[in-house]
Amino acid sequence: MNRLLLVEDDESLALGIEFSLKDGGYEVSRASTVEVGKSLFHLEQFDLILLDVNLPDGNGYELCKYIRTKSQVPIIFLTACDEEVNIVQGLEIGGDDYITKPFRVRELLSRIKASIRRNSKNISMENILKSENVSVDNIKGIVKKYGEVINLTAQEYKLLLIFMNKPNVLMKRDEILSELLEGQDPFFDENTLSVYIKRIREKIEDNPREPQYIVNQRGLGYKWNKDIVKE
Repeated sequence: MNRLLLVEDDESLALGIEFSLKDGGYEVSRASTVEVGKSLFHLEQFDLILLDVNLPDGNGYELCKYIRTKSQVPIIFLTACDEEVNIVQGLEIGGDDYITKPFRVRELLSRIKASIRRNSKNISMENILKSENVSVDNIKGIVKKYGEVINLTAQEYKLLLIFMNKPNVLMKRDEILSELLEGQDPFFDENTLSVYIKRIREKIEDNPREPQYIVNQRGLGYKWNKDIVKE
């Protein structure tokens, strides 16, 4: 049974979400502040974290940044604001997804299921993928650049594998999104995909402003612009 951490300070909303999650077959631990969220995060092993943005002693962005220094567990933001700048901020600091309040229970459960599945599934059967200075160990789930470990979120890791499994192949944005979401309804739009690619470039490129690995052809799509060695 998957274990979830819910960090939400609205008591009535949190109780409703907790009931729905348990009814959906999940084990749930609940916190209403950043500090309690941190404590529970260290006490237990979670498969996914639901994180409210506005909390009494800080905000979900701060907690997300902290968690990302320790773990790549999937994080879904719960936000009352659907402005693009807030969504992008959450994704850029390491969030995997977001859902805007008010939301339907079925949509929340679907997002959770998809995020957990993406986090646990590798798309390559090869143990090692190498491309010049970047390497991926699919057994350990480790990405390295110049031999140094790079921390990627679950979504970033899967997106990197999508590109590295199709070197020198131009892929349209909707193609990439479909593969990333495994054919489900596109919760993410093209702007969200751009954020993910930007984040990966910042981690693997020597100069993210002049990318050499993930390149785009305006109006057509993206491709992994290097050869791949599989071991």
